[in-house]
Amino acid sequence: MTLIKPEDTWLLWAFLAGWAAISIYLEQRFKWAAKISGAVIALLGALILANLNIIPTEAPVYDAVWGYVIPLAIPLLLFQANLRKIWNESGRLLLLFLISSVGTVVGVYLAFIFLSGSIPFLDKIGAMMTGSYIGGGVNFAALSAKFATPSEMVSATVVADNLMMALYFFVLMAIPAIPFFRKKFHTPHIDEVESNTGKGGETLAASYWKSKEISLKDIAFAFGSAFTIVAVSFKIAEIFQAKIPSGENASELMNILNAIFGDKYLMLTTVTIIVVTLFGKFFERLRGTQEFGTFLIYLFFVVIGVPASIPQLIENAPLLLLFVFIIVFINMVVTFGVGKLFKFNLEEMILASNANIGGPTTAAAMAIAKGWTRLIVPIMLVGTLGYIIGNYLGTFMGFLLKGML
Repeated sequence: MTLIKPEDTWLLWAFLAGWAAISIYLEQRFKWAAKISGAVIALLGALILANLNIIPTEAPVYDAVWGYVIPLAIPLLLFQANLRKIWNESGRLLLLFLISSVGTVVGVYLAFIFLSGSIPFLDKIGAMMTGSYIGGGVNFAALSAKFATPSEMVSATVVADNLMMALYFFVLMAIPAIPFFRKKFHTPHIDEVESNTGKGGETLAASYWKSKEISLKDIAFAFGSAFTIVAVSFKIAEIFQAKIPSGENASELMNILNAIFGDKYLMLTTVTIIVVTLFGKFFERLRGTQEFGTFLIYLFFVVIGVPASIPQLIENAPLLLLFVFIIVFINMVVTFGVGKLFKFNLEEMILASNANIGGPTTAAAMAIAKGWTRLIVPIMLVGTLGYIIGNYLGTFMGFLLKGML
């Protein structure tokens, strides 16, 4: 009994796309919205309307987002992930990013041991957060679909995740102004721009998502390539899943191989990276792919807020906040501890940890906001690697944590 019915397809698409657009606008226009994050605004709007019985909690439109929108977003966001370019241009930051990724994995493992008896489906959530805190929201979406995490737990995790990210970004933004860090770490980029006050009034999101020239050809090749890669990847995964034995009668090795090669999201990631690395110049010339992919991910954030029950959020989110806090804290300790040991710059540590927890776009936006111009492109390139390894490590952690229950 809702105002908008499940069969009101166009009204629901209008709501999803419209509210995603409003969330992005608010994040880029107002500082209070930037602190909350557009993802949380997108989720909360859907949550409120669903609990007020204005929109339905289940509808074919939502299934279309899971089945078509998310798979399309993955290659669009990976089109800049040229492995050769990442290694050649960002070797130093790449090493620190990988070290920070180890901190995420260790944090997930320790947090799971501490809270596994208190939070349901924590093996699935642990897999999602491994991917999310190495590659960002695109891996969160892929892994939540892969492990079929209950929607109410996905929504609660997103709330805890984004609240934790917002708090952590405040910490990272404040670190350069803390005397302790200025004395203990090298800060060449901070020293270079210390006298600059920057352009006041612009949010991080607005500073990053500047207008750019995009041609019809860019749009055509971006979506044409994305549709083709998704179709080929899913077909390959389908063939492997049919050919490789699985189930109770198959060996453990065959079940593992079936889970890896038959996983359409892992296959999609792998095929995209191979194609992008082989045809790097073609994809580098495409403009707007990050914007297209990010908007599609915002549709995902709206959809996962729809089935959320407010009482369940109140019940589950506090413990989930503790879970993600442990992960972020361990990531920070490992990143800054090992970074100090190997004499990395403070700016590099901040951006590497940011790229893990929030993804390449937030790290690049922070570099832009801080005026660390020479680090913007390297951290963006390195951060895109998280889209790749985050999916694999998230899958690995999902199976590992399931075996520990």
